[in-house]
Amino acid sequence: MAEYLASIFGTEKDKVNCSFYFKIGACRHGERCSRLHNKPTFSQTVVMINAYLNPQNAALTADGSHIVQDDVEAQQDFDNFFEEVFTELEDKIHQQFHMDEIEIQQHYDEFFEEIYVEMEKYGEIEEMNVCDNLGDHLVGNVYIKFRYEEDAEKAVNDLNNRWFNGRPIHAELSPVTDFREACCRQYEMGECTRGGFCNFMHLKPISRELRRELYGRSRRKRKSRSRSPPTRRSRSRSAGRENRGKRSRSRERRSSRSRSRERGGGGGGHRRDRDRHGRY
Repeated sequence: MAEYLASIFGTEKDKVNCSFYFKIGACRHGERCSRLHNKPTFSQTVVMINAYLNPQNAALTADGSHIVQDDVEAQQDFDNFFEEVFTELEDKIHQQFHMDEIEIQQHYDEFFEEIYVEMEKYGEIEEMNVCDNLGDHLVGNVYIKFRYEEDAEKAVNDLNNRWFNGRPIHAELSPVTDFREACCRQYEMGECTRGGFCNFMHLKPISRELRRELYGRSRRKRKSRSRSPPTRRSRSRSAGRENRGKRSRSRERRSSRSRSRERGGGGGGHRRDRDRHGRY
């Protein structure tokens, strides 16, 4: 029984623990969810809840009201006028919309870089993602995955005492460590029919230039640390090998000299015998 419960933990078959919170670190039901949200006591990932405010989502929508027209001809005249104006200004509207998209991307890149640089102060970052969803439980969530759990814990403790963009930061440890499981695959293929209210993550991408700059800098830091001078222990092993080599060479020289003395001593004794015989 215990093995079965362990095998279904965090899945849709689990009737006790919320599978959405386990995979995504957020649930649309919040505290009203009928299943448990097991908040981790240690994790590599920190989530800053609703931290990013997308200016595109602040656009006003129409109220849906309409005017009853008794005069059909007046409505037709208005429709013709509207179509003519719309056709004439369509290209200009498209150009203006394109410029707005560029400005929104720049705004997002600046936000992403500012948060990334601040989070680097707590430790090495493996991955950082921002949700582009519209649901209250996911909108603007920023997920930072550190290399070490200790750095994530340090970040959470400090961030909850800080403010950003005039608002207090609400940060907590997240169970999400594999974003491939948390992301909406249909959204990545451009086929998600749920739109911004999908319950899986719709991650907002940063520009290629910023990605190369931030993550390239992190790779260079890791390489510089890997090329650091060897530790004292490794140097002592090297010195030990050199000393052993010197001792071995000195022993060889001593044994060589002793062998030559032995040969020299035998020859000298034989000459002294001949000298004695010569005197007699």
